[in-house]
Amino acid sequence: MVDESDEELAARLAPALALLAAVGETGHVTRAAELLGVPQPTASRRLAALADLVGAPLVVPSGRGIRLTRAGRTLAAASTHALTHLAAAAREVREEIDPATGRVVLGFLHLLGRTLVPSLIRGFRRSHPGVRFTLVQGSRQDMLAALREGAVDLVFVAPMPLDDPGLAGTALADQELVLSVPPSHRFAARARIRAGELAGEELVTLEPGYGLRQITDDLCAAAGFEPRIAFEGQESETVRGLVAAGLGVAILPRSGLPTAPSGPASGVVEIPLSPPVFRTIGVSWCAGARLTPAVRAFREHACSGTTDLGPGFRPTAAPEGPRTASDW
Repeated sequence: MVDESDEELAARLAPALALLAAVGETGHVTRAAELLGVPQPTASRRLAALADLVGAPLVVPSGRGIRLTRAGRTLAAASTHALTHLAAAAREVREEIDPATGRVVLGFLHLLGRTLVPSLIRGFRRSHPGVRFTLVQGSRQDMLAALREGAVDLVFVAPMPLDDPGLAGTALADQELVLSVPPSHRFAARARIRAGELAGEELVTLEPGYGLRQITDDLCAAAGFEPRIAFEGQESETVRGLVAAGLGVAILPRSGLPTAPSGPASGVVEIPLSPPVFRTIGVSWCAGARLTPAVRAFREHACSGTTDLGPGFRPTAAPEGPRTASDW
């Protein structure tokens, strides 16, 4: 049981949580005061009163600003954490009153913004036209970090974070990965290609931290060779463009673009891998999180399997990907 004096101290500290967090973020009393919309002298007095409450200084001068002391950093970190939960609770209360006008903060990999995310949102908005979306794109690593920090509600990623007990999720669809080569490449006429045949080829990949890069590295390792990385990018379309320019080959999801008489519309030739390789696209959220009504409704819609996700996707066969790694 928490000591009563600690509870009393916490109650007296609570009104200044936002100030502590703002000072920790800005390193300046004036900027923190502006951020909160209070006069600078008021902010200074509150900091001094807080120091008296805890019996230790919370800030010390540092150049033209201030920096937090060890005690100040401890309280500021707790303040930021508490405010995140408080903001989420306030949002939940508002949306419980009127869930039809809620907001979903959705994170996803860049390439999923082509068809999967628009298809899911379009289907959802038919029955929830008032729900707003904030869309955040980035690498798998960045999206999962944002999810853990509470900056996004849900993320669509691949591979799914199955080894993280703090996250929960559901597999949505499988997406086939193929070898993309320029039309002039010696592999361009092949019907299929084994991963081991890529040894010695110059590869164009996404940067470390992206799920597709992880799959590519694992694929090469399982085939027994170290990949020769020619270029690294942050978007699959950039990687595809580099391949089209003849700067290497890449393992990418099928583009879903048609092949015209003059050649592939994507500018690259796509060759299936042997055995076929798929990645599983899944939706993840923080385990035990109290999701708002709008977020819960969108999650249920995404997991319902009622939406056509576009070309290149199929119903998932297993909650992980890629498959048949032992055959690589």
